[in-house]
Amino acid sequence: MKVLHIAPSYYPATYWGGPIFSVYALNNALACLPDVSLAVLTTDSAGPQREDRLDRSRLRGLYPNQEVIVTRRVAGASVSFELLRKLPGLLRRADVVHLTATYSFPTIPTILLCRLFDKPLVWSPRGAIQDAHEWVGTSRRGLKRAWERLCNALVRPDRMIAHTTSERERNATQQRLPRVRSVVIPNGVQVPTTPMPRDWLPHGRLRLMYLGRLSPKKGIENLLEAMCLVKDAGVVLTIHGAGDADYTAQLQRLAGRLGLLQSAVVFAGQVDGEAKVAAFAAADLCIVPSYTENFCMVVAEALAHGVPVIASRGTPWQALEEKHCGLWVENGPEDLAQAIGKIRDMDLAEMGARGRDWMRSEFSWHARAEEMRGLYHALLAR
Repeated sequence: MKVLHIAPSYYPATYWGGPIFSVYALNNALACLPDVSLAVLTTDSAGPQREDRLDRSRLRGLYPNQEVIVTRRVAGASVSFELLRKLPGLLRRADVVHLTATYSFPTIPTILLCRLFDKPLVWSPRGAIQDAHEWVGTSRRGLKRAWERLCNALVRPDRMIAHTTSERERNATQQRLPRVRSVVIPNGVQVPTTPMPRDWLPHGRLRLMYLGRLSPKKGIENLLEAMCLVKDAGVVLTIHGAGDADYTAQLQRLAGRLGLLQSAVVFAGQVDGEAKVAAFAAADLCIVPSYTENFCMVVAEALAHGVPVIASRGTPWQALEEKHCGLWVENGPEDLAQAIGKIRDMDLAEMGARGRDWMRSEFSWHARAEEMRGLYHALLAR
């Protein structure tokens, strides 16, 4: 089965957040299946500026068992005329097309060509439609609604299905795209082979970490205000991640006005690879204050590394409390502060171990790849 995956950006373009990691991991698992031949069509977009490009000399060896065609981005986040030229030929040769994009350049050409060439299409919005549906702070509301209406008109319901990663995302997608059927296949996560050695609460200090893209929907302002309410010099927060330069500076100024910068809050910048593993090893607790998330990869990654989590109710992680490996709370400053105070008195080591076991037993990437392959076959059968 020949699968063509189309995405506006691809690993290692980690600036674009969680979907970069989850799509890459899913494709690596799919490419290991014996009856799947995988090609990926993407751009070299690695950030918001046109000069932010993937270094092609460093891509060798990153894509086992798959062909990755990297085209040149010329404008916007993912505008690539080279991608547009290559798309029809690659699409004709594919048995199934998988699109990971929503309000971006490849979306409408891919949907239109799949209709013209009668190709089955799996469409993964990766939370973008849910954001537009749920989050009051979403930008360009009218333009996004018009974009959705056009996509909804172009799809062939019998030859297309939306892949969502939670029931909440599925419900939002069906409301915005009523002609599109949706299924839920959550993300997986890679669990380290052995638990990392860790010194819990060194010298009585509770080390919080935020890891992810710095953007308004992540609720980081609420987390900074919560740090003021905690009123405990033994609680420190490290913020790992990158985002728009102006917005990042705005967050730093807020931390400064609150008297937190450097004393209780440190902005550590983007971390990947070994630096990311080290960040998990140096934390007692991961905190996710987002307004809305379709899956929220960092929750799974933290649990896989044995780190308990406080996640907002904007994330689909209510099972944190059922599995006794974290708290699921509202994302207001007072709620976050109370949760931090409450979890400090819990057995973090046991919570981390339970979270790691949960990820290992239920969130295998191999199992997710087999579910996705089953979805491809079901579409082909229709």
